[in-house]
Amino acid sequence: MKQKLSALVAQARGGRVVRTPFVEGDDIDRRVLQDDEVRFVIAGGFPDARRVILTLHPAHIPEVDSGVTVLRVTPEPGGPGWDVQDFAVQLRRLELSEDQLGDLREDRGGAFLVAATGKAAQTLETLTELGGRPVAVEEVGETAGRGSKTREVVVPSMRVDVVGAKGFGVSRAYFQQGIDGGKVRLNGAPARASSEIREGDSLSAEGLGRIDFKRVVNETRRGNFKVELEVHR
Repeated sequence: MKQKLSALVAQARGGRVVRTPFVEGDDIDRRVLQDDEVRFVIAGGFPDARRVILTLHPAHIPEVDSGVTVLRVTPEPGGPGWDVQDFAVQLRRLELSEDQLGDLREDRGGAFLVAATGKAAQTLETLTELGGRPVAVEEVGETAGRGSKTREVVVPSMRVDVVGAKGFGVSRAYFQQGIDGGKVRLNGAPARASSEIREGDSLSAEGLGRIDFKRVVNETRRGNFKVELEVHR
């Protein structure tokens, strides 16, 4: 994967917009992507998505779309109850390309959210029936999160458990449980509590969202740090 990422960076540096299919976020080494001439977007439709699409583009292009859309699929009431596994089975019967499908989540009211791209997204958009059951399909957009907010918080250290708990507004003990359960990732890799987070890093926590570490604003007189975080939920 590292060699492939290096090749994609080279293509973007040469003036192209390049995009992967859905891949495991844990497989993306963000250190390989650091290049002054290249910008990148990692998106999976959900702030804490496990399967994501990586888009790279030359730095002179201000912005590109993520290539991901999220669709809400709502089965008609009255049929057999489906859970996520049942719904996934029905999707597989459509024989959609696996590399065009991202995460699948349950939503309110018995509906399901699906991240997709390409022909898979187009097929899902036109669905009227799934597994012999009428369904309604609504496009949510590029993300199913509740939005993002820039926050400035004061932390005593740059440890993942400290910054994560403060950024998401939860207790450190609660956030530690997520780390112990393998639900917290730093730049796509499983995080340790003692790992340090730096400018440009991304910290995701299942069920909470994602924090993009923007910058250290200043150091306080008591030796704490005021940091700027972009919190996606």
